[in-house]
Amino acid sequence: MAEKIEDEVARAQGGSQAALTEVVRQSQDRIYHLALRMLADPVQAEDATQDILILLVTKLGSFRGESSFLTWSYRVAVNHLLSAQKIRARDPGLSFDLFGADLADGLVDEAAASAEDVVLLNELRVGCTMAMLLCLDMAHRLAYVLGDVLEFDHRSAAEISSVPPATHRQRLARARAQVQDFTAQHCGVVSAGARCSCPRRLPAAQRAGRVGTKAVLSRDAPGYQQVLNQVAGVEKDLRAMKAQQAMAAFSSPRDFAAHLEDILSPGPV
Repeated sequence: MAEKIEDEVARAQGGSQAALTEVVRQSQDRIYHLALRMLADPVQAEDATQDILILLVTKLGSFRGESSFLTWSYRVAVNHLLSAQKIRARDPGLSFDLFGADLADGLVDEAAASAEDVVLLNELRVGCTMAMLLCLDMAHRLAYVLGDVLEFDHRSAAEISSVPPATHRQRLARARAQVQDFTAQHCGVVSAGARCSCPRRLPAAQRAGRVGTKAVLSRDAPGYQQVLNQVAGVEKDLRAMKAQQAMAAFSSPRDFAAHLEDILSPGPV
């Protein structure tokens, strides 16, 4: 049976390289998943994951067990995602108005999907659903990802975000309302009466090169028709959340633990 990560952390703090490697191995997938849901870009998420894991290792001596290691490590990750200059510089500055106008551009009449289209439709669904959260500012995006995507309770999400629980609840409520309003108007996965649907949007997305390039996002994700059925089966005010949760596990594409020494080695001066 695998040891609890707190046990591995204690051994790593005592100087065990093997335990340190195990701490990184047990952390890398969930850190990558968080980074990808916040950034919606696999390359940026991989870079951010490496930076965060380095921070976890270098700050490990400061972990005192006052909260769980899971909460502490997510707090380190969140601090980096919210404050790193290179992440802030790459934020696309999307808004729901801009995104909605983009989705409405080039819509076609819906036609029967071919076998190949089914794969592309799911890739489009996943990419669009993730990009939608980029319309939220980082603080509200974080509240939504922690609360409605990763399903942390209010107390834990607030602790991870380093804000009072009331602040987290307020941010989550505002973010949830914006996402629900937008999807009701624009997302055919959530609302049959929405302006945009993946089949109607697919030709424009292909012309713009927005599908076929990031298939990694939809690999192992629930299929397009499966998600339509799942979303239709829940209450109306839960459909946007259900659509956001219908993703793959998003495991880290790199085994950072296997290359821990290289990652921590200083680069050329």
